[in-house]
Amino acid sequence: MAKPFDATLKELIHSYPRDWLQHLGIPTNAPVRIVDADLSTVSTQADRLLRVEEDPPWLLNVELQSGRDTDLETRLLKYCALSLDRFHLPLHQALVLLRPEADSPGLTGRVRWQPPHGRSSVALEYEIIRVWQLPVQGVLSGGVGTLPLAPLCDLQGVELPQVIRRLEQRLSTEAPLPAAQTLWTATYVLMGLRYPPKVAANLLRGVSQMKDSATYQAILAEGMAEGLERGIAEGRVKGRVEGRVEGRVEGQAAEARRVLLLLGTRRFGEPGEAIRQRIEAESGLERLEELVERVLDASTWEELLR
Repeated sequence: MAKPFDATLKELIHSYPRDWLQHLGIPTNAPVRIVDADLSTVSTQADRLLRVEEDPPWLLNVELQSGRDTDLETRLLKYCALSLDRFHLPLHQALVLLRPEADSPGLTGRVRWQPPHGRSSVALEYEIIRVWQLPVQGVLSGGVGTLPLAPLCDLQGVELPQVIRRLEQRLSTEAPLPAAQTLWTATYVLMGLRYPPKVAANLLRGVSQMKDSATYQAILAEGMAEGLERGIAEGRVKGRVEGRVEGRVEGQAAEARRVLLLLGTRRFGEPGEAIRQRIEAESGLERLEELVERVLDASTWEELLR
């Protein structure tokens, strides 16, 4: 079953193909267009296939991955062979790993399959982008179509609320309202790969461009929300967004404690050692999410933790 970030990112690539080329370090002045990625001869489909009309033209497949997949390189080889057979154009494959859980030591960008006698082989090379290692400032200064990736990047001492404020500055001046709402909804959905849902909702609560977004409001109304089967461009939510990803509760609790300390410090001032110890002692994700949600309603650390 497709995950909500699949529809979100595919829509972003579809709407902003040139921004994604720039993000991958392949700027071009040539026309770029989406081509039909349905490689139906073997019932498979690439995430997004772009045709870059340079001389000669070539194809770009952006493969999006949020979890471990032992068959990933075999699938990339399949895309390469089928794309070559269908379009007769060279193909560049970019594997975008959205979080560390998708990575493995065996992913090096190069693989070779060879029988014991060594008289023949099949080789594959592809580019790997590990989003959590990307400097956030580089993404924040890139095209608007890749801005929703910023909260997943290496923040390098930049606090998450600062990232959200920078996104708001850029989207309020560079994107018309419908596009800005779509990009904010994409930001919220992608933040679910790293942050607890209530943390993301709390951080985006004050963004003016979100308030009138029907898609975002529908996601919030669902709570644990429904996936975007028809894409966020249509503003329709159909399917359930899976709230907490199995095996990530511990990491989400740690992130929630960090965000709680950050937001509380901005509102109440530096916490004392006793307050810090109380927060560090909180291990329940639901309780931490509740505290993050109440930060804006409390006036002191003591009132918040009551």
